[in-house]
Amino acid sequence: MPNGPFGKANGCVPAGCDTLVATADATRDGIALFAKNSDREPNEAHQVIAVAAMDHEKGSFVKCTYIDIPQAEHTYALLLARPFWIWGAEMGVNEKGVAIGNEAVFTKVAYNKKPGLIGMDFLRLALERAACAKEAVDLIAALLEEFGQGGNCGFAHQFYYHNSFLIADPADAWVLETAGRQWAAKRIGGIYSISNGITLENEWDMASSGLVDHAVHKKWCKGAADFSFSKCYSDFLYTTLSNCRQRRSRTMQLLLDAAGEISVATMIAVLRDHGPGGNYSPDRGLTGAGVCMHAGFGPVRASQTTGSLVCHLHPVHPTLFVTGTAGPCTSIFKPVWIDAGLSAAFEPTSGRYEASTLFWQHEMAHRDILRDYSARIQPIAQERGHLEAEFIREALAMASKTRQERSAYASRCFAQAQALETRWQERMAAQAGRPRQNLLHRLAWAGFNRQARMPE
Repeated sequence: MPNGPFGKANGCVPAGCDTLVATADATRDGIALFAKNSDREPNEAHQVIAVAAMDHEKGSFVKCTYIDIPQAEHTYALLLARPFWIWGAEMGVNEKGVAIGNEAVFTKVAYNKKPGLIGMDFLRLALERAACAKEAVDLIAALLEEFGQGGNCGFAHQFYYHNSFLIADPADAWVLETAGRQWAAKRIGGIYSISNGITLENEWDMASSGLVDHAVHKKWCKGAADFSFSKCYSDFLYTTLSNCRQRRSRTMQLLLDAAGEISVATMIAVLRDHGPGGNYSPDRGLTGAGVCMHAGFGPVRASQTTGSLVCHLHPVHPTLFVTGTAGPCTSIFKPVWIDAGLSAAFEPTSGRYEASTLFWQHEMAHRDILRDYSARIQPIAQERGHLEAEFIREALAMASKTRQERSAYASRCFAQAQALETRWQERMAAQAGRPRQNLLHRLAWAGFNRQARMPE
């Protein structure tokens, strides 16, 4: 399988990430919304960082995850949510209100396994340099054509893929999808989502010059008349294993059902979705992946949601809501602002337990909840919902306040969320008993816990 996305050391099939956009005409208050779940390996700790605007010496270079490229003379302030070991980010927003999320996509084009720019690098570079969504599309396309994409994107195991991007600002939104150096982009309106699969068929607003010709040369189609970017370029096996079509269908339907009334709370609810029907439990099944993704036993369920972001893209004072923690169904979304500072607790530095960081503090509660998910999630969901509703209402009202006022409010929210999670842990400790996970799920998480050196 020469074009497979995995290195020799890895038999895993990671799957994940869902990114959503609702433009202003689809939301309750007429403000565009952006949201994303970042799905990575269970111990791949998730950072949320703020980066200040900077001026750079002309002719200088920036060190990305693997390679150095010419630096821009000015870079914008940003908030990034990313795996701790990567320079780029899975998702983020800049001071101009440009928000971007990237997704792995699996294609027939050979993966470049030599160090280069990875999808998360493109995302950060675009946020640093683009003042609107269209500029971000142009910038990523130019960088892709100049440098290509390549390099390992996996944490504990080698993992290679191509990328798609959902890009929004307060007034505009685009989808940009790639396969090697080939790409296509389309302006979108209303609602849109991407989920690890190429969504564009034969309509786009911009594309690489060789997009159709390359497919014809490879005999993936006969010509422009029967060309489909998705059908021609997608790798069947890995695209199928990612469950991307089912997840995208679900997110699109949820957004469509709420069109015209979509709010921050709506986007959070979609990121927490486990699919139709009730009585969900993450220990069921060896395949499949939901929007709120949970790792399990075996190679196909190697990923889970490690962090989530929702952006209320007000044109003057955008407000962001982050978990900074894994499992949105077990996490609390907290308000932050790019200019208001972030606690150092948002910055874990390794894939092993660090008691001082938000991600690993939450993992103590998260992994306890998984021991008896069905019984433990309901009271937690009710308490979480009440607190988040208060955070959303007050944070949006605070958005035009001074930086100092917003910083103080964000700190209070962080403290309240931490206090609530501490109560969850105390309650679960008092109820400790035999795990009610099935055997294979329990074995998988025992392995993850050993690797992370989690406390007993």
